[in-house]
Amino acid sequence: MQLEGISEVNAAESRHEALLEAAVGVFARYGFRKTSMDEVARAAGVSRQGLYLLFADKEELFRKAVAYKLTRQLSAAVAALSNERESLEARLVAACDEWAGRYVGISGADAADLMCASTTLAGGTLVHYEAQFEKALALAINRSALSNFCAASGLSPADVARALHATVRGLKNGSKSRQEFVQGMTAAARMFCAPLSQRAPQQE
Repeated sequence: MQLEGISEVNAAESRHEALLEAAVGVFARYGFRKTSMDEVARAAGVSRQGLYLLFADKEELFRKAVAYKLTRQLSAAVAALSNERESLEARLVAACDEWAGRYVGISGADAADLMCASTTLAGGTLVHYEAQFEKALALAINRSALSNFCAASGLSPADVARALHATVRGLKNGSKSRQEFVQGMTAAARMFCAPLSQRAPQQE
């Protein structure tokens, strides 16, 4: 009986995640203003009434969808940073790609209001996850040899993480494709990691 209960809970969680995933896709395509609960219900394969049983209105659905997506982005970014088989440069690029790059160029023409809606309706959630992402970047930098160069330069890993995150934001807004974003992040991460490839000049 206990296993059946756990199975039912897992199934309910899976359905809830599938619904939020569908909502994210609809919001990305149409933007917040033009998205309707009917459209989300159709995309998720549920009734409009069923959708309203879970979410009071479109605003609540949007907030939950944003939190769901940010949780997944952060988890993927942390996993990329934890892959110590790769160089720090490669891990930083992969983490930034998971955090922002995979969403470059996928929004529909009507989705221009998404950032405004995210700030207005889920601003606190967005700030929280952005801070967590920066902490993850700073931790990876602190655990690498780059931390020595940071200390010698009067910088902290958090300073470098903030600068790197600012680069992520700029490239996300300015890139036309994910490939262009990754190329830009590769150049940026290489510059940040340049001290790791520097050799002391040979004594004459």
